[in-house]
Amino acid sequence: MTKQASDPLPVDPVPTEDPKQEERPLKKFPEKEKGKENELEEEELSEEDQALKAELDMLVERLKESNTSLYRPALEALRTSIRTSTSSMTAVPKPLKFLRPHYQTLKDTYETWQEGDDKRFLADILSVLSMSYAEEGARDSLRYRLLGSSEPAGSWGHEYVRHLSAELIAEYQALTEKEESTDVVLGQALEIVPFLLKHNAEADAVDLLLELEALDKLPPHVDKDTYQRVCLYLISCVQYVAPPDDVSILRTAHTIYRAQEQYPDALRLSMRLNDPEQIADDFNSCPDANLKKQLAYMLARQQISIEQEDEEISEILNNTRLSEHFLALARDLDVMEAKTPEDIYKSHLENIRPGFGAAASVDSARQNLASTFVNAFVNAGFGTDKLMTPAEDTNWIYKNKEHGMMSAAASLGVLYLWEVEIGLTNIDKYLYSQEDYVKAGALLAIGLVTAGVRNESDPALALLTEYVEGNKNLITRVAAIVGLGVAYAGTNREEVVELLLPIVSDTSLSMELAALAALSVGLICVGTCNGDVSSTILQTMMERDETQMKDTYAKFMGVGLALLFLGKQDAADATLETLKAIEHPVAKSVEVLVEICAFAGTGNVLKVQKMLHLCNDHLDGEKEDDKFQAFAVLGVAMIAMGEDVGQEMALRAFNHLMHYGEPVIRRAVPLAIGLLCASNPLVHVLDVLSKYSHDNDQDVSLNAIFAMGLVGAGTNNARLAQMLRQLAAYYHKEPNHLFVVRIAQGLLHMGKGTLTINPWTSNKLLLHPTALAGLLINLTAFTDSKNLILGKAHYLLYHLVLSAYPRFLMTLDENLKNLPVTVRVGQAVDVVGQAGRPKTITGFQTHSTPVLLAYTERAELATEEWLSLTSVLEGFVILKKNPEWMDEDKEPAGK
Repeated sequence: MTKQASDPLPVDPVPTEDPKQEERPLKKFPEKEKGKENELEEEELSEEDQALKAELDMLVERLKESNTSLYRPALEALRTSIRTSTSSMTAVPKPLKFLRPHYQTLKDTYETWQEGDDKRFLADILSVLSMSYAEEGARDSLRYRLLGSSEPAGSWGHEYVRHLSAELIAEYQALTEKEESTDVVLGQALEIVPFLLKHNAEADAVDLLLELEALDKLPPHVDKDTYQRVCLYLISCVQYVAPPDDVSILRTAHTIYRAQEQYPDALRLSMRLNDPEQIADDFNSCPDANLKKQLAYMLARQQISIEQEDEEISEILNNTRLSEHFLALARDLDVMEAKTPEDIYKSHLENIRPGFGAAASVDSARQNLASTFVNAFVNAGFGTDKLMTPAEDTNWIYKNKEHGMMSAAASLGVLYLWEVEIGLTNIDKYLYSQEDYVKAGALLAIGLVTAGVRNESDPALALLTEYVEGNKNLITRVAAIVGLGVAYAGTNREEVVELLLPIVSDTSLSMELAALAALSVGLICVGTCNGDVSSTILQTMMERDETQMKDTYAKFMGVGLALLFLGKQDAADATLETLKAIEHPVAKSVEVLVEICAFAGTGNVLKVQKMLHLCNDHLDGEKEDDKFQAFAVLGVAMIAMGEDVGQEMALRAFNHLMHYGEPVIRRAVPLAIGLLCASNPLVHVLDVLSKYSHDNDQDVSLNAIFAMGLVGAGTNNARLAQMLRQLAAYYHKEPNHLFVVRIAQGLLHMGKGTLTINPWTSNKLLLHPTALAGLLINLTAFTDSKNLILGKAHYLLYHLVLSAYPRFLMTLDENLKNLPVTVRVGQAVDVVGQAGRPKTITGFQTHSTPVLLAYTERAELATEEWLSLTSVLEGFVILKKNPEWMDEDKEPAGK
């Protein structure tokens, strides 16, 4: 034992003459390995590597000699050696590795040389070596690159170019801080951008120019092979940058699309930018007649109108034939037969003993009113049902009481949705009713039937004007005002605005009339920042006394004002400042409404934080006005919607608000979830809402049930249908809850499962302003459901018609006739930045058009026989024959 203890410790493996010492394997000295790499290198080297090392050493020695004629061949040899070296992805190429000990020597040598080509050549090589061996943050690669011979950076390989990009960005930031010229940096960047674009590194090229704030220099370098990947990456960056960079990114992508003559994609971005002049320019510049029709379908989907001489294009822009195509879809899917409310309720499946069912415990007028709405939503746009349209039976209206009659008559407008001629003919007879409520319902129906469809003869304006101006009857006046708002939503029609504005400013009128007029004007001028309208509403709010502003309808005046600034971001600043000066308690709520509308769909993180901050305060609802907190909760959803990461974060925030928030906040959370996931029944969202629908707070459970209707709207989701049937049984003794359960059931089967109310269109790129407005009006009504939806203003539910649109993909030939083709429909996959031609959908099934698309689904053509005129297969898509396609049946020419 003692002998072993006195044994010498193992010594470091110093190379010796003893051959056995050389053969000794490395792993015997694990604790000594790290510090001795250089000494052990020679032992590890193969003969080939040793020869390479010796050659490089010799070349470096030559550069130190005084004979200048040796420099050029030595530098050429070094360059060749570096460029031709290969290695695995994780290893440093061997020439760079062997030149490491000489890095400082070469730098010192460089300083001693005379100016000339050789010195610039050496600078090039030092630039490459600095990539591996320079001190961090020294930016030597860039320094020597600028001193070098200006040969293309790409000739030294991809890794060198990426390293150079990083140093250029760091140099740019340093120069900007010192306020010095950055022209040299930009010049270098523009030299390497073409290399990056050619070698599948489009994302790197975009990132480089973004960091150098020179994105406008990108379009000239993009060609037909790279524009798609570049623009896809650019558009995906928008949600991660702060204004005004987001606008400049979209404008750059637009410039690229226009340069490549990709008019549909360019128009999509113009609509995203909400730039009317650019939209008109894209549309009018399009040289191809069929492509122009495709653009017209895209504009019609967003309800953007452009004056056109061409009758066929005007017809498309006005959505005149939407009803015809929708019914063709219904026939194709075999869902033409009218459904009754009972077909939806399936009461026989509700677990209630006979005699104790819904019919026995609820006053039938309330139940009939629920059936009216369910019938309208389920048969929306089909023009037939079993309650209202049978010619021999018009008794259903009279099975409702007072305001119920109004909603029943108005339901005709939903049943004949988009079918203006036939709809007006059927509604007309109710205008002559002796019963004011029926007449009022007919007036509202006129507005509903023309929603989203423009008609040359302007029937809504012609028929409703007299009831707005001269009529002394409150209910018909209200109906005419709401009808005009729905009929002309998003059109910015001056005549209609001039008709309604005097009602807004007349302080002698009831708050209900003035507020609904303000709401209708806001709908008509949605997203236009109309100065006259905003100043009129603000003036009225200042002139009205506090008791009037506490009226439950007053909040709709705020919604009307907020809609003017929908998506306009900073343009709302002046209005927000004015609102701070108004002392009414409602001003705070209006301020929040204006702000959330201005930043709707932008994903602006700072605004989301601000809204969450407003929810922090614990206010006593009886002593001070806490209504603004409800709108702040809706604001989180409105700002974060349409962007997956933001949506996830918002849902997580709602969970916290539900646990720790005041009652007013908890009541708004289900509504916000409904807005965030409209027509997108995610399983975890349904589970959360199902839990809230049994909450002890009556308002929370009511709002959760309505939110379930929004989340499932038009999807026929079987799981949700089962949940709602269970809720109908659970609440069979609660008339209010049962009423909302029925509404939710009607929404779930909206248009028999063919409609969507989600405001995002065009692969989630565009936000439909009037669709979002329709949702917001309903959510605002549910913040005080007892006085509005469950009171006399249940007709506000019909604003959901503004959000409804067929969720189809319909393919048309060049004559705009239906053209069935096979398409693959599957879950959308994010392919930004992926190499090659990745698949854009997964788990697909093949169908023949027309097909229905869910919120998360995408479609692509399954045949090469046809080419689509737009890259987004959604709504109406025009196809043209592929010139390279050859029928298999036909033999090739010449056989």
